[in-house]
Amino acid sequence: MADTERPQIYLVTPPEFELELFPQRLAAVLDATGIACIRLSLATRDEDRVARAADALREVAHARDVALVIENHVLLVDRLGLDGVHLTDGARSVRKVRKDLGGDAIVGAFCGVTRHEGISAGEAGADYVAFGPVGETPLGDGSRVEFELFEWWSEMIEVPVVAEGALTAELVAQFGPVTDFFGIGEEIWRAEDPVAAMRALLAPLG
Repeated sequence: MADTERPQIYLVTPPEFELELFPQRLAAVLDATGIACIRLSLATRDEDRVARAADALREVAHARDVALVIENHVLLVDRLGLDGVHLTDGARSVRKVRKDLGGDAIVGAFCGVTRHEGISAGEAGADYVAFGPVGETPLGDGSRVEFELFEWWSEMIEVPVVAEGALTAELVAQFGPVTDFFGIGEEIWRAEDPVAAMRALLAPLG
């Protein structure tokens, strides 16, 4: 990606939220910041809860021409009128999911910190590849994605890349020139004012 291009924002929902309140919080962020895509990333396995959340967020997102993808639940994409799916198992199921959902659906793949997995996902038909965590987090095994991976990817690979996980304003400044998207979620949702938190996080981009 050229240094002059500003990375786009890929918004990730919290793993759980109150359906009565969250759509309004989401709408406020969408109205204040240009958002390219939203990922519904609920921890629950309750199909009814997922479906109700998807319905509510789809209404907010599509009213503003923002795409909404769902994490892993491939079978719900068509049923709920969503724009695609975000897969968390790297390249493993990209080819099959692409075939099942067709060429118009968004198919993204989270590939952790592994360059090879990202390349495989891109070759299998992923619309974007996400790597993370970029920042330090006590979650997972403590591994972080290297800046050099993004640097190399931005020069060598055309598949859009997402930097996500424990982002800070400093990391946004550092990774801005070498990523196409920033995946932002808990960084803003845990704040009392998500719009202000987003502005502070993205301040280095100008």
